[in-house]
Amino acid sequence: MDHKTIALAIIIIALVTLGTRAFPFLVFRPGGAPPPAVLRISRRLPPAIITIIVVYCYRGLDLGAPGAALPQLAAGAAVALLHLWRHNFLLSILGGTGLYLLLLRL
Repeated sequence: MDHKTIALAIIIIALVTLGTRAFPFLVFRPGGAPPPAVLRISRRLPPAIITIIVVYCYRGLDLGAPGAALPQLAAGAAVALLHLWRHNFLLSILGGTGLYLLLLRL
């Protein structure tokens, strides 16, 4: 790509980013309650995203080979248990990822 095309792409990306960040301030009143549709989406979207992530992570799980699924299943259980224990997303994600990487190396 030449310099002109790169500059144009950067400008378009910057404008789209600015637009998506400014949109809520232009549409919703300051200090007002969000519309009911936004509240419904805010309640339903996080569980839907977590479900998609779990399905994506376990979609290729090989339960036929002994011990092959252990790292994924143990890491998933660690994430769930850490989150139930501490209610801290960062701790849950880091703990599960660390356990998964440790089990892969062992």
